[in-house]
Amino acid sequence: MKVLPTAIALVLAGATPFAALAQQAQPARQAQPTGARSERSVDPQDQADVRALLAELEALKGSYAQEVRRLRELDMRVQALQARVDGKTLPVQPAPSAVASSASPAPVATPSAAASPASADGYASSPAEAAEAKEASKRSVDDVKQQVAAVFDRRLTLENAVTYNRYDRKQLTLTGFLALDAIFLGNIAIENVESDTLTYNFAARYGLNPRLTLNLDVPYIARKTVYQKGGAGGSAGAVAQEDTFGHGFGDVTVSGNYRMFMESPRWPETVLTLGVTAPTGREPYGISWEVLERDDDGFIRFAVPEEEPTGNGVWQTNVGVSVVKTADPAILFGNFGYIHSFRNSFDDLDNNPETVNPGDVQLGRSFYFGAGVAFAFNERTSLSISYSDKLSARARTRYDGQEWTKIIGSDANAGMFNLGVTYALNQHTTLVSSLGIGLTPDAPDFSLVFKVPYML
Repeated sequence: MKVLPTAIALVLAGATPFAALAQQAQPARQAQPTGARSERSVDPQDQADVRALLAELEALKGSYAQEVRRLRELDMRVQALQARVDGKTLPVQPAPSAVASSASPAPVATPSAAASPASADGYASSPAEAAEAKEASKRSVDDVKQQVAAVFDRRLTLENAVTYNRYDRKQLTLTGFLALDAIFLGNIAIENVESDTLTYNFAARYGLNPRLTLNLDVPYIARKTVYQKGGAGGSAGAVAQEDTFGHGFGDVTVSGNYRMFMESPRWPETVLTLGVTAPTGREPYGISWEVLERDDDGFIRFAVPEEEPTGNGVWQTNVGVSVVKTADPAILFGNFGYIHSFRNSFDDLDNNPETVNPGDVQLGRSFYFGAGVAFAFNERTSLSISYSDKLSARARTRYDGQEWTKIIGSDANAGMFNLGVTYALNQHTTLVSSLGIGLTPDAPDFSLVFKVPYML
């Protein structure tokens, strides 16, 4: 029984030092937080420096993100512009938003917002915009090619065109002789011929395959000619005037365009044209003249035709070659060809209504050529400047039973300076306008052309 009290005493004696140690350790643990609060409170300048450095770091991160975004946008614009210049298709690239977001942890502008200013500046900021810009610029090029030769990737094109030509010719005529090589005895008269021609042309162009197109041109011509002659009735101050008119279908032309060579970096697109023109218009031969004034000896001093012709009266065929080369932003084009007129017979070649003289007519051979340059301002508008010329040899006539006779003054050299503008009204329609200025006496004084091709 004495063992239990002894054990209790020993336990109490051993627990006392541990309790004392615990009481001593408790103040030590309570003293540590007090010391930490004292250290943070004593370094306010360091905390301010840390906040300043963090703010500077955030500012640099934002600036870095903006610079990365600008570099990506600039790179995309350079690639898109290079693809447009080379005419190649860019490979598919990640969207600008993904690139920008992965390159910078900081929030950046959305890609649409970044692309809009680039598009507004006229540059593509993505491959899609580059392809769209290339397709849009191709429209201007196709419109120019349509006017030069043909576009082979269009199935059917219906074209309505109106052409106005103005001629004004004045000449001085002398009827008499020189006395003593110095004094003129006779009549001096001034002849003036003013002609206005309005032509409506309907054209249909059908693409059989990527290399061949067929064309049909049906013109309707209205002409008015004013004849003036001075010295009427023997008076130098008197002027006689007479107007004549004529209208009707002109000569219908059927032609075909064959693309011989595609455009390549070194060679232009080359198109061969073959056409046939039928004499469906009113020929100028056999039209009776109305005599307005005769001399006392019966010499006709002033006579005008009763109507105006609307055609040549003979079959014609033409062969030509057209070339087009794209040199962005310019489009170079040119053409040359030959027109051959076949001989044709008529019941009456004379203009005298009182006589009938059948015979043959052979128009002279004609050569034509032209060259110019066009600039595509944008996807809708292009401007072209060109020169065209047509050289014609003298025509010949032969009355039945007689020899061929060349008609004096029937040869011609008609040179024109042309200035044209094409504007795409919508996806299917284009407005083509052209001003031609005559450079030679045989060319019209000026011409105006308005065309509206509709592409199906």
